[in-house]
Amino acid sequence: MLSRLLKEHQAKQNERKELQEKRRREAITAATCLTEALVDHLNVGVAQAYMNQRKLDHEVKTLQVQAAQFAKQTGQWIGMVENFNQALKWSRGNGVAIKRLAWGGMY
Repeated sequence: MLSRLLKEHQAKQNERKELQEKRRREAITAATCLTEALVDHLNVGVAQAYMNQRKLDHEVKTLQVQAAQFAKQTGQWIGMVENFNQALKWSRGNGVAIKRLAWGGMY
């Protein structure tokens, strides 16, 4: 009788141990899956941030080139306007002289 009770007790202990081991393995598997899912989600965010940064860097370079071209073109326009202004001043001064000569030559 004692031997039978001892065997039953040992069998129940073994069953509990096996069940506990099974639950431990399931918990480890679930934790591993969760960790992998979290890492994957984080990696997607990091990859997206990296791509966004690359796009921004490209846009910055493009804007810098365009700003330099605009500054150069603006300088050229300013030079042209100044030259035109000087030409107008010169022609205005010469126009007065020409009128004086024309009126002077007629009288």
